[in-house]
Amino acid sequence: MTIHILDDVTVDKIAAGEVVERPASVIKELVENSIDAQADKIEIEIMAGGTSFMRVTDNGIGMDNKNARLCILRHATSKIQQVDDLMEINTLGFRGEALPSIAAVSRFCLMTRPKDADLGTVIKVNGGRTDEIEDVGCNIGTTIKVEDLFFNVPARKKFLKTTTTEANKINDFIIKLAFSKPHIAFKLINNNKMTITTPGNNSLYDAIECIYGTKVSEELLPVEYIDEDIKITGFITKPAIIRSSRSWQTLIVNGRIITSRVIYKAIDNAYHSLLPKSGYPFVVLNIELDKRTIDINVHPQKAEVKFEDESRLFKAVYTAILEAIKPSNNQQLSDFAVPIADKALHIEEKPSIPQKITPKQTPLFTANHSTSSEFSPKPKQSMQDFHTAQEILHPSITTTSIKENTFNQVKEDKASFDFSAEPDNNTPQMKSNSCEVDVKEASNLIPIGQIDACFIVAQGPNGGMYIIDQHAAHERILYDKFAKQTDKIAVQPLLVHLFLDVGSQEIDLVEKYQQTLYELGFNVELAGQNQIRLKEIPADIKESDAEPIFREILHSLMQLHAPTPQEIRHSCLAMTACKAAIKAGDILNITQMKIILNELAHTTLPYTCPHGRPTIIKFSTYDLEKMFKRVQ
Repeated sequence: MTIHILDDVTVDKIAAGEVVERPASVIKELVENSIDAQADKIEIEIMAGGTSFMRVTDNGIGMDNKNARLCILRHATSKIQQVDDLMEINTLGFRGEALPSIAAVSRFCLMTRPKDADLGTVIKVNGGRTDEIEDVGCNIGTTIKVEDLFFNVPARKKFLKTTTTEANKINDFIIKLAFSKPHIAFKLINNNKMTITTPGNNSLYDAIECIYGTKVSEELLPVEYIDEDIKITGFITKPAIIRSSRSWQTLIVNGRIITSRVIYKAIDNAYHSLLPKSGYPFVVLNIELDKRTIDINVHPQKAEVKFEDESRLFKAVYTAILEAIKPSNNQQLSDFAVPIADKALHIEEKPSIPQKITPKQTPLFTANHSTSSEFSPKPKQSMQDFHTAQEILHPSITTTSIKENTFNQVKEDKASFDFSAEPDNNTPQMKSNSCEVDVKEASNLIPIGQIDACFIVAQGPNGGMYIIDQHAAHERILYDKFAKQTDKIAVQPLLVHLFLDVGSQEIDLVEKYQQTLYELGFNVELAGQNQIRLKEIPADIKESDAEPIFREILHSLMQLHAPTPQEIRHSCLAMTACKAAIKAGDILNITQMKIILNELAHTTLPYTCPHGRPTIIKFSTYDLEKMFKRVQ
């Protein structure tokens, strides 16, 4: 490998730019250099999210003294020699900007030795100033240490996120690299803890299993498609294994990790009717194209590429995915659509703080009814009604028996999982002469029946029609019940403890918030390097829902920036209430509907569920008359 300075013509035609914006940018450039140096073992170590210390060690071909001196100069590269080489580029890097840019904003140390040399070379650069160059004994390959990133650029350092967030960015990037280069053994050490390790045996399946565990690997479907000069291979999962973001979808084009709206759209279209709202399956696609049909010199980070024929690529990806998920002769396509509430590993976005309902909607209650003390006493129920309410609204678990859920479970209402959803302003609403309804009227609604086993229809004592989302209403009831429990929430011990395979991010969260989670009903402890044990869960949720609920809670906590105890409590309680509440599709009798309406009237924020969606909407008599043209 010979490094040389690019001529001015080539430099001018390279879309160069800033490559160091956060620790993950540094790791990206250094690891890609190791890959280009033909390394098959790469070890990455970081401290404090990479802000204080980063080290990348490889067993690649290394550099002699002359090339080591040149590599820290701008536009010095061994990857290309002239501008025409960009059309035939085989390496991940080619601009020659990374090392000098990194060295200019850190305390930088490079140690390298080629195979045929007795001694290696060490170069130390402090904020762009070369302090030391000398011969040294070292292993074959290259080791680069970067310390005190942005120590001389305080403005840029100020905009870094928390160390956990920065570490997560690095973690996500190494995972994608491991999928793109399964022949390389990767190791990531975060704060002296091994967080990622892959075998490097050239098996993508094994790499996926090492990172995501057997629960994901057992649901993998192979992808294989060849059409003239397009070849697509990789793995996808059945629709049962989904998350609510694309973070675990990896696209690789000619060995380079990219993002592409065209490819994402093709994936979404292929899965179309098999997924719930905002659900994304696991995808790793390795696409091989003619190098001359793509342009990688579009963005400094080389994550975006341009394709010569996007429509053809779209069709190829769509067909490849469709063939992979197509059921065999003795199966129906619907067999792959597993109900979320039962089996799907569905990880959701973070919950939002309850918001006030928008003016376009007509809530049953007004904001001045903010505390339960302002409501009139709850009407007495018969003993039979009381037992029905307990079974329907507050299923609990005692030491001797487990109360059965009286509903036939069907597919969960997709909207109830959309934690970022706000009230739908496009819902047709009529102007009401009287939007404000007092508590006495609310407590005396007369339930009439259900629509689609999802919405309760009721009549007010003074006329008008009320439509109640049964899941959102019960969710609010349970949330208030949990929130009033100042001590540890009532729990049910698990007869058989749940062992969950998790990543390093989840491990850190469990360690940090273990006591808070315990107070919220989740008794969890570490059970191994990448495993946790769930011993107790809140009494109001089903044991079969324990794992998906806990995984969703961890995911929502990861999305919060330095969460406060109040945010953690809200996230956990909202998630638990959502899972314990009655669902869309649960058939209710008139007594059960009445109980829901009465209990909803005595909650603190009856007009929205914990995630901000409306629970009840009113159509006054005037609204109905106007819809039927009885009044002008």
